[in-house]
Amino acid sequence: MNILVTGGAGFIGSALCRHLVADPRNRVVNIDKLTYAGNLASLRQIENFPNYRFIQADICNDALVAEILRAENIDHVIHLAAETHVDRSIDGPDAFVETNIVGTFRLLQASLAYWRELPANAVADFRFHHVSTDEVFGDLPFDTSLFTEDTPYAPSSPYSASKAASDHLVRAWHQTFGLPIVVTNCSNNYGPFHFPEKLIPLVILNALEEKPLPVYGNGGNVRDWLHVEDHARALALVATKGKVGENYNIGGRAERTNLSVVETICDLLDRKRPRRNGASYRSLIKFVSDRPGHDRRYAMDAAKIERELGWSPQESFDEGLARTIDWYLENAWWWKPIRDGSYAGERLGRLVAAQ
Repeated sequence: MNILVTGGAGFIGSALCRHLVADPRNRVVNIDKLTYAGNLASLRQIENFPNYRFIQADICNDALVAEILRAENIDHVIHLAAETHVDRSIDGPDAFVETNIVGTFRLLQASLAYWRELPANAVADFRFHHVSTDEVFGDLPFDTSLFTEDTPYAPSSPYSASKAASDHLVRAWHQTFGLPIVVTNCSNNYGPFHFPEKLIPLVILNALEEKPLPVYGNGGNVRDWLHVEDHARALALVATKGKVGENYNIGGRAERTNLSVVETICDLLDRKRPRRNGASYRSLIKFVSDRPGHDRRYAMDAAKIERELGWSPQESFDEGLARTIDWYLENAWWWKPIRDGSYAGERLGRLVAAQ
């Protein structure tokens, strides 16, 4: 298959590209605008593969996207290009509306026109796979409830609202125009090549640099953690085997409070890279004012994808987190230029909303 991955230089997109090109039957074309979170260094191991190509492009440029679809004879579009950080969406929502909503609209228009031009024998094989988040469902209480594919949308942040809007656009293009789509909603990802603003890499790298480990509120917010390589496997499976018009939840079945995640990282680093002063990294934990609209809990019911497509997470959270820490300890070449640049290793999303 010829697969177009949008946002393939990002965290999840690069993991997906690495996974897809490992199968020589796939040819992957990666388009990415290369904003702050897009990093070609994450693709270094596959950049010279014969079945991989990178094109710097903005999904809002529908004319260019249309040219790429035709020139590369694309069979599947897997759409990950998005602004993704909740904290940044609070500080500056404009880019989230432009990329996540307008960009998805323009990509849908280009894909629809391309699909309508395909020869009869190729029309049925085309798929537009939209990758979304559990955050569109809003807040869960602290009980046994889970997000299912039928959970009503109730986004809380500018980020989740923009993703909810893009989800609705994708489904509308299927219902109104017949575009063959699938939609996936995933829980919190973690793993190698994760941009240092996000909680797990932020805590790892701040700890290594003896900086405070900022935790919002009392750290009691709960997230379901999914290893990015498990997610990449799921995305590849849904793109090829998922039923047209359906959506699939992808979760790791690994609920943890934010404080528990931070404390586990500290304990692992105590063993793997002890501090010079002999103290525990836990002493660096600093509770900061909570993020506005901070949802209490997310948890995914992944029974549908497990039952219908045979997918299940292969990585336990404890083992996956330990491997993730090892990766950051061994790969300063990737993260150090980011930390040494304009990014200061702080948590965002509190100041603007308070003004």
